[in-house]
Amino acid sequence: MENKFLTLDKIDCYIKSYHLSNYIWDIVIQWEIFEKRTIGQQMVRSADSISANIAEGFGRYHKKDKIKFYRYSFGSMEETKDWIRKCIHRNLITKEEKEYILNQLEHLPRSIHQLIKFTNEKLKY
Repeated sequence: MENKFLTLDKIDCYIKSYHLSNYIWDIVIQWEIFEKRTIGQQMVRSADSISANIAEGFGRYHKKDKIKFYRYSFGSMEETKDWIRKCIHRNLITKEEKEYILNQLEHLPRSIHQLIKFTNEKLKY
C-alpha cells in the first residue's frame, strides 16, 4: 500500500536544514572552549532552530500555525548567516566549510517557500 501522506522526513527544506545543523555541530565541537561558548553555541542554536521550526510547524494542525513556524525558520536562517559571517571574519571556519554552509543556506529559502506554497494550496484551514 502506498503512503499518500506527507511525512517530515520527505520535506526537502527539513532534510537540508537538519543535515546543515549537524554539519555545523561537527565543526563547532572541535573548537577551543572560548570559541564554543561565544560564537559556537549561538551558531549551533540558530542552525538547529531552522529544522526545529519546520518540524514544529509540520506538527501543527492549522494552516496558519504551520506557516507561522515555517516563516520563523527564515529568521533562524538569517541569524545563522550572520554567525557564519562572523566565523569567516574571525578565521574559525575553512574556505571549504564556508562555501558548503553558504551554498546550503542559499538554497533553503526557495525550498521553504515551496513548503509554504504547498501548505497554502493543500490545506483548507
